[in-house]
Order: sequence, then C-alpha cells, then structure tokens
Amino acid sequence: MAFSSDENQGAGFTEPNVVPLVDVMLVLLIIFMVTSTVSHGIRVELPNAQVEVQRPLAQATPVAITLRESGEIFWNNDLLADKAQLEARLAVEAQKVPQPDILFRADKDARYAQVREVTTRVRQAGMRSINFVSEPEF
Repeated sequence: MAFSSDENQGAGFTEPNVVPLVDVMLVLLIIFMVTSTVSHGIRVELPNAQVEVQRPLAQATPVAITLRESGEIFWNNDLLADKAQLEARLAVEAQKVPQPDILFRADKDARYAQVREVTTRVRQAGMRSINFVSEPEF
C-alpha cells in the first residue's frame, strides 16, 4: 500500500492508496461468484408415484367451558346446575372419537381453586385436550 505525503506540512501520511485493495476485492468477488454457481449434482431420473389423497378425519366441534368469578360453570352457553352435571357431560364427550377439544375460559378474577377444580374434573373424565382461552395483550 502506498501512502502520499504533503511535503509542505510537517504532518505524517494523509491519505492511503486503496486502489490495489479494491482490485483484489473485485477479483475475489468474481472468483466466489463463479465457484458458487458451479453445480456438482448428479442427474437422476426419478420415478413417478401415484398419490392417494386422503380426506382428513372429521374434527369434533370444540366444547367451551366457561367459569365465572362467582363459580358458575357454563357448557357452551348453557348454565350447569352443579359439578355433577359437568362430570356427566364430560363423560359423554370423552367417549366420542375423535374427542372434541375443550376450550376453557375462566374469568380473570376467578379463584385459582375453582380453576384447578374444573381442570381436574376435565382430566379425570379422560379428556386429552384442554385449551385455555385468553385475550391478547396489546
């Protein structure tokens, strides 16, 4: 790399000569571009296959269980009289194939013990999927 100096001033080198660096970088760029496009793949004739399109299994309609702060439990939009009625409906849904998903919505002010009790009953009934529904935070 060559440097030029101004002889009128006593300062050191003022400006490096970068032309050789640019030349080397352009040569390297061209080399990388040429070598990266070279393909070393092996050409093969692949056989054709017939694919059977299978229909997806019927999805069961999800069940919404809602727990209010007061402890009231709703099955979809129906108010349940007591927890025995919840267990009876869960037992019926657990026997279905495929099982419906449980969408559990609990009031934000509901006691944790109430939430735990409902989720425990859902699990004990044999339901495999329970999803907690919440509002997105903005």
